Amino acid sequence: MIILDTSAVTALAGGHKTLNLLAGNMAKTPGERLNIPALCLTQAEAGEENLAQRAIAFSSVVDSLDTMAAVSVGTLIRDDYGDPDTCHALYCALPRPEFTGMSILLTGNKEAYPPGVVTVDIDSSGMPGYH
Repeated sequence: MIILDTSAVTALAGGHKTLNLLAGNMAKTPGERLNIPALCLTQAEAGEENLAQRAIAFSSVVDSLDTMAAVSVGTLIRDDYGDPDTCHALYCALPRPEFTGMSILLTGNKEAYPPGVVTVDIDSSGMPGYH
């Protein structure tokens, strides 16, 4: 699963070349979608009007904040793992029963996440789809 945090959502909606290529490639692959944590989408929209509409126009799924997620994200916030949007992205990147594969968290701020979380800088050559 590929997860976009607030910085990646903002970059995607702003026309980031590699992220746009990745989103286009994923749209052509059945069953593949970019996952956007709801609180990351919220934070991105708070920073720029209509940004959310541009971001979700791509083949993406908004990872909602259901009861279990809300409690888990609240715990991460309380335990000082970051702001609500960062903690929701972190929660989405952690192993969950409904997803058994490895998650990759795309970000413009790798330092915001603890060691052990697979993060890829959106401007690095390690970015999925980078050519």
